[in-house]
Amino acid sequence: MTKKTDRILLFHLAQSFFTTWALMKASRMEPGNILTFVFFLLAFFFYRHVNRRMALLEISNRLSLAAAVLFTFLYMAVDYPHYIELLTSRLYRTIILVVIFVGFVSLFYNLLLFLFSYTCDKELLERNLLTHYQDALYTHTGPHKRLSACISAVVNFGRSRTALSAFLACMLCWLPYYFYQYPGIMTPDSINQFEQVLGLIPYSNHHPWVHTLLFGFFYRLGYALTGDMVAAVSAYTIFQMCLLAGSIAYFISTLRAYRIRPFVLFLVTGFYAFIPYHAVFSVTLWKDIPFAAAALLFCCSILRLSIRGDIDAEHLTIFTISGVMICLFRSNGWYAYLLALPFLLFGFRKKAKAIYPLLLFTLLCAVIVKYPVMRAFHVEQPDFIESVSIPMQQITAVICNDRALTAEETALIEEVVDLTYIHELYNPGFADNIKELVRAGNQDYLVAHKKEFFDLWLHLGLRYPGDYLTAYIRQTYGYWYPDSFYLVAEAEGVSATDLGVSHTPLIGGPLVIKGKEIAIKLGGMVPIYGTLWSMGVACWVLLFSICTVVIRGESYKLICYLPSVTLLLTVLVATPVATEFRYVYFMVLCLPFYLMTAMLPEEKERIDSPNDINVIS
Repeated sequence: MTKKTDRILLFHLAQSFFTTWALMKASRMEPGNILTFVFFLLAFFFYRHVNRRMALLEISNRLSLAAAVLFTFLYMAVDYPHYIELLTSRLYRTIILVVIFVGFVSLFYNLLLFLFSYTCDKELLERNLLTHYQDALYTHTGPHKRLSACISAVVNFGRSRTALSAFLACMLCWLPYYFYQYPGIMTPDSINQFEQVLGLIPYSNHHPWVHTLLFGFFYRLGYALTGDMVAAVSAYTIFQMCLLAGSIAYFISTLRAYRIRPFVLFLVTGFYAFIPYHAVFSVTLWKDIPFAAAALLFCCSILRLSIRGDIDAEHLTIFTISGVMICLFRSNGWYAYLLALPFLLFGFRKKAKAIYPLLLFTLLCAVIVKYPVMRAFHVEQPDFIESVSIPMQQITAVICNDRALTAEETALIEEVVDLTYIHELYNPGFADNIKELVRAGNQDYLVAHKKEFFDLWLHLGLRYPGDYLTAYIRQTYGYWYPDSFYLVAEAEGVSATDLGVSHTPLIGGPLVIKGKEIAIKLGGMVPIYGTLWSMGVACWVLLFSICTVVIRGESYKLICYLPSVTLLLTVLVATPVATEFRYVYFMVLCLPFYLMTAMLPEEKERIDSPNDINVIS
């Protein structure tokens, strides 16, 4: 027993040493910094604590280790050049990277075990999360039927009031931004859609046509009521705020159906009401905002329909409408829905009679709108180069790294672009420069010879896999690397335009301006709070939540994460920008959903659904 204890002690000392080395490199410390000793002690006592705690619990070590390795790869894929930048020997570089890899795996592994020990402790979570009712109050029969029904009605009223409170709290906290940014934040993308609404340029699906039509509907409604263009634009802004707040209220209502404690609901509502980027986005005229609201609604409706079994008109309608919005409000949403469809069919196989017609209806709506309807209205589609940003960047990286190309390969590329300025234009994290170079060249030749360019991309990738991998990492790292800070929600006002709409703030002054500036900048200044501003952290939370569900033995919940996973995958295969927060705003908006769904109790009995009043009585 003593020898085993000694071995464990030595193992923890070694783990702590490697972890200290990894943290030292990650934080850019010198080896002599006294904080390295602090890191060592914290790691050592943490590992000892986790070891004692895990001796009492049954947690999947294999899944924790696999997740730890994945997180380490995601972290080091971007950060590793800083660890070896002063070393020239390949041997020393390899040793340092192996040591740091082991250190990070040890850290993430023990941290995940520690977190899983709480998120997978169902009894502990039920005590901390749930509001407990006296079951007898809901199961009385005979002379107490009326009392039972009355109590059920009170519970239902409380649930509705909770959702309404969440809606009003968000709207109230967002109103100052609405007044300051009146009639709404309009970037060049918004102006382009506004020009389509006014009929100044042809309809284009580069920015989703259905969203443009929705914008146009509320603009015309507002103009008919006010006769003022600025007020007309604000009508759409108000609608968007209501849609976003409504999706949050539906989420809070879903949690309330699980009897989640009011304090927890207050914290979740606070995340949406007080984190300033939600307020800024609520008044920003982008398709990404209603798209994110649709994603949250869709996820919540899946939870309602698949797990709780709330098969009623309300949730079926939300499921269908939000599914159509996902398909039509962003191009990648359509592909994500197609990717998710087989899994949705499998997940809802026991409720096929109710759900399959809705899935088919959603699919048909999207197909009809995207093809015959858009053709009938002569809606221009995005050009081909828009959909191949990452392959284009990878080929460009090979060229800019001065790799050897055959004469045929060079000639094929020069049929499309002029290579004279490609080194100056190439930006590893921003594809628009090269896209514009292609558009200025001969994109028609690219479209006509897709097979030849696919073969070129494939052969170059086989010859220079390192260049391709590096180019891919630099093009996508913002969505999965947790330390990629991106200034979020800094846009304001209306971009320069002569269309008759301008920034017309209803409130102002130094106090308002400075307050807004501080609220936005705090995300880049305050630790812990700043993680809420990281797309990479949101991705890690999604992965952590999925692992929690698997370890808890509740794989039936995985269907609730399906929309977010497929949407994230479509971003990772086609993003033109490495760090564009709005592209994955759906993931940030759904952040509390991921965590709460993982920790929700199993459905033992339903006590607060409207349908239960009849069952009880």
